Amino acid sequence: MMRIVVLLFLGVLATGFVVTAILASTSGGWVWWILVALTGLLVLLGVRDLLQKKHAILRNFPIVGHARYLFEFIRPEIQQYFIERNTDGKPFDRDTRSLVYARAKGADSHKAFGTERDVNAIGHEYLLQSVAPVAPPTSQFRVKVGSSQCTQPYEISLMNVSSMSFGALSANAVLAMNKGAEMGEFVHETGEGGLTKYHLEYGADLFWEIGSGYFGCRTPEGRFNPETFAAKAKHKNVKGITIKLSQGAKPGLGGVLPAAKVTAEIAEAREVPMGEDCISPASHAEFSTPRELMHFVARLRELSGGKPVGIKFCVGSRTDVMAICKGMLETGIVVDFITVDGAEGGTGAAPLEYEDHVGAPLTEGLMLVHNTLVGAGLRDEIRLAAAGKIASGSDIIKRLIQGADFTFSARSMMMATGCIQAQQCHTNHCPVGVATQNKRLMRALDVEDKGHRVYNYHRLTVTESAQIMASMGLTSPTQLNTRMLRRRVNLQSTRSYASLFHWLRPGELLDDAPGSWKEDWDEADADHFGEHAPLHFEEPLGVGIEPALVREPQDAVSAPRIEPRDSAKVRPVHSDVTRPEGRPGAEN
Repeated sequence: MMRIVVLLFLGVLATGFVVTAILASTSGGWVWWILVALTGLLVLLGVRDLLQKKHAILRNFPIVGHARYLFEFIRPEIQQYFIERNTDGKPFDRDTRSLVYARAKGADSHKAFGTERDVNAIGHEYLLQSVAPVAPPTSQFRVKVGSSQCTQPYEISLMNVSSMSFGALSANAVLAMNKGAEMGEFVHETGEGGLTKYHLEYGADLFWEIGSGYFGCRTPEGRFNPETFAAKAKHKNVKGITIKLSQGAKPGLGGVLPAAKVTAEIAEAREVPMGEDCISPASHAEFSTPRELMHFVARLRELSGGKPVGIKFCVGSRTDVMAICKGMLETGIVVDFITVDGAEGGTGAAPLEYEDHVGAPLTEGLMLVHNTLVGAGLRDEIRLAAAGKIASGSDIIKRLIQGADFTFSARSMMMATGCIQAQQCHTNHCPVGVATQNKRLMRALDVEDKGHRVYNYHRLTVTESAQIMASMGLTSPTQLNTRMLRRRVNLQSTRSYASLFHWLRPGELLDDAPGSWKEDWDEADADHFGEHAPLHFEEPLGVGIEPALVREPQDAVSAPRIEPRDSAKVRPVHSDVTRPEGRPGAEN
């Protein structure tokens, strides 16, 4: 009925306009003919809606049904600008984005009238300040990256630009980040899309990421090319090498850049042919076991002239993490650093199922890797980095307490470059020119201005992290421990990370693995990835599963108090028990 009424109404309206236009032909009738044309177009649109079979709404509600698609199209903007509260937006809320934008501009990032967050909500976390704060440092902290097997160690900032490839980002975005990193003396990680001229333009310190496609150092068949790698890795701006095993947005999934999107510049940077799909496999061809991975690490370290070589992954199986540690113990080869990518990370696009349901969040993954390294007696040799949704000074400190030595950030650096969280990264239609190869869109991104903004954002955020530590009474990140971060576990009480989680002692996995770790540690094998051991019993899924790392919060009223395990108390992340001098490498 609705469709007949709409078309009849438009028909009558068009007829009326025609009659009026004829009668007024001697005095401005052309205006009425315009209305006739517009009405006629609406009638044709209505007929088209009735005849098409793809959209049921348009077939039942011709013309007016298009309003639904219009509102759906502008829904994200309506949601972001008119409906969301300052603390509601996802992935980053308005308060966080405003903080990044203000610091990038060098403007005041303070906020008046108190927090809008529910500090009594279960899961809320906070840092403990001291009644005796100290003066903040006059220079930024640096962390030494490089094991005893590394001959060219590097001192890295507490916050750095995380992996984002040219191709995913525009040339102007890469240039702006590179300029900011050079000005602020922090690392610009390349992403797996190759070491490009844009990464080298301003002379920033680089960590070159090598993914499963070996872009920038590959043979025509897609295998690793040691000669090309050695020539590029010895460049003075390349300070470290990262082997990417997986990433937070889509762990365990490869990628394909369609041939239509492979521009001449991308083909040159990635050393792939034009007119063909650019394929990044799900796994590496150069190794398939932890033992082989360690030999590949040693090979890259030798080819690069002794520069730090690390691995990056989103944590999945706990057995895999332990197998990597066993690979280091059995080969005697250690990585110089490990970057843990959280499942909540991801600057590019990925299947929704992967974004929402695959991989460990950064908190769990970071603490697992730290704990395993400590238990295997490897933590002193290896620096640990956290990557995933790190935007503020408090984010940095939280990750340091959870086990990291330094951090990487991607999306906040994009926002400092101009990103407005339009979430159009995969469409090539980024409205601000950050994540697109459309030259018309990217020309709006001024490299000089945005480079200064990246520098400002980094400087002010790292300075704020030092100020917070000073308010906690600390003069160095090495003094942070797990008692300084607390989480609300119910409406009546909060608990510190020291008592919430089971922290292993140095070498504990080697001496006598605790019960909740023993089965996975025994199964872990330097010659296998994955959980390959047969089950000793049949059990329905979901029954009797004991959390391996997390101790569930006990009821504050009925549960007995958890006492420290020994005279050393509950071990903090960087305990004086294992390092009397504190965490090595972090210096003013």
